[in-house]
Amino acid sequence: MRYIYENKNFYIQTQKSEIPWIKIFTKEPYKELSDMPKALRLKMWEIYDTVEVVMRDYYKPDKINMASFANMLPRVHIHVMARYVNDSYFPNPMWGEKLRNSELKLPNEKEFLKNLQEALDNLEV
Repeated sequence: MRYIYENKNFYIQTQKSEIPWIKIFTKEPYKELSDMPKALRLKMWEIYDTVEVVMRDYYKPDKINMASFANMLPRVHIHVMARYVNDSYFPNPMWGEKLRNSELKLPNEKEFLKNLQEALDNLEV
């Protein structure tokens, strides 16, 4: 995992996986979304929306999954995952039972991260 974006309130990491997988975190360790100031919650959703749009445009997945369990890491963070009907777990969650072996042919991650960085830089967060 590594930071791919950071500002005064948020940071974003990639998750090593067979699928494109991004995690958005608040820097302040809020336990629940409702603990966050409303303006910050709205900014988080703007970031989420940007990540989803760039991910959809670049990777052309069959579905985008969004998750925020935060049971193991009890702080606000959102997982954004590009899912494919032929990935190893689909239709199960990535934390679920593996159904098959899969080798997805995906475009270069570096270009996606460049596109995402540009889109995030254009947000006022």
